[in-house]
Amino acid sequence: MELAGKVAVVTGGASGLGEAVARLFASAGAHVAVWDRDAGAGERVADGIGGLFCQTDVASEASVASAVETVHGRWGAVHVAVNCAGIATAQRMVGKEGPMALDAFTRVITVNLVGTFNVCRLAAAAMAANQPEDGERGVMINTASIAAYEGQVGQTAYAASKAGIVGLTLPMARELAGLGIRVCAIAPDLFDTPLLSGLPEKVRAGLGASVPFPARLGAPEEFAALARHIVENRYMNGETVRLDGALRMPPR
Repeated sequence: MELAGKVAVVTGGASGLGEAVARLFASAGAHVAVWDRDAGAGERVADGIGGLFCQTDVASEASVASAVETVHGRWGAVHVAVNCAGIATAQRMVGKEGPMALDAFTRVITVNLVGTFNVCRLAAAAMAANQPEDGERGVMINTASIAAYEGQVGQTAYAASKAGIVGLTLPMARELAGLGIRVCAIAPDLFDTPLLSGLPEKVRAGLGASVPFPARLGAPEEFAALARHIVENRYMNGETVRLDGALRMPPR
């Protein structure tokens, strides 16, 4: 699918990976809707790319349904959905203060996994109404993580949520194939996003040095480039692609 003239929604588009995707897709000629909870940052990104901002909670059915309706009202379609919204937590199952609060686990699963499915199901319903181009009506790209495969100590909630996204990819692609909608996921490693921006530079450099090659943190623009390739390569479907510089995470 060519991005020029298409309508793309990007969750978590106000910063980090999502912002990079929104900017690259807009530069390729797509109409881009930035979905995020952060209105200030989201409006800044949307204004900068000539796009549309929708304040959106991906875990809320009503919020996402409203955002889809707003995008459809503006441009008449949804062709691409990229899910970058997510949260992370580092907490042991049993710590000095006792067992991990169930709400802490549930919150990560709700935002990362349920939120991703929520966006996909409503975006897919909108895509199903598109006129097919060579049989293709839409593309969905979800964000997993290498933690889905090598979750570290303290990552039970995060790793479980991202493993769920990996698990969604193939069955979702198979189910939506009849509608001409492709589904892929990207599993990044250590990327230079706001999640890591608060760390001291020495710590950030150490994390980057742990990557075999190139020995640095990933750039959000590299994630965006892969997302664009997935959209434009019609034979990519049902796959989770690791984007990790050959890194395999140790237990700690």
